[in-house]
Amino acid sequence: MKGSTVSSPRGIPEPFPGLVCGQGLWTLGTRELHRRTGGVRESGAFLLGKKDGKGRRITRFIYYDDLDPHCFDKGIVEFDGGKFGLLWEVCRKEGMEVVADVHVHAGGFGQSPSDRDHPMMPLAGHWAVILPHYAGKNVLPGHIGLYEYRGNRDWTDHSREGPSYFRLETPQK
Repeated sequence: MKGSTVSSPRGIPEPFPGLVCGQGLWTLGTRELHRRTGGVRESGAFLLGKKDGKGRRITRFIYYDDLDPHCFDKGIVEFDGGKFGLLWEVCRKEGMEVVADVHVHAGGFGQSPSDRDHPMMPLAGHWAVILPHYAGKNVLPGHIGLYEYRGNRDWTDHSREGPSYFRLETPQK
C-alpha cells in the first residue's frame, strides 16, 4: 500500500491508509479491550469489516474470549484454532471478513517473538495492531503497533507512519 495516494477533501494527495475505523467504534472497542484486561492480562479481538479501494474498513470487534473463553487462562493469548469456525460463521452471516486483529501488551507496542512467530491470521497482507499499557492510554495511531504480515514470519512495521496507515474517521455532519 505504500506509495499509493488518495485525495483529501481539499484535493491534496495523502498516503493511502491500510486501516480505517470510525473514531466512536475505535474508542468503544479499545475501552472494552482495556476493561477485559482487568489490568493484569492481555486481551484481544478480531477486527471485522471490508477490504475496498479505501483500505480495510473496520466495522466490528469480535473479542477473542467471546469465541474462546479460555484463551487468556495463562495471561497471554493462546487462541484455540478449533474456535475459528465460530468466527467464520459470524463473517458469513454478516457479510464481513477479518481485516485485522488487535491485542494489548502490558508495556509498549512492540511485537514479541511470539507475536512475530505466531500470527493470529497467517495470511500475507493481514494486519496486526498492538496497543500498549493494556489499552488504558495511548491507543491512537502514532502510539500503537501497526504490523503487516508478509508471510513466512516476515512483517513490515508501519508503527512510525501511524495515521498514514491507520485513519480514524469522525462522522460527517
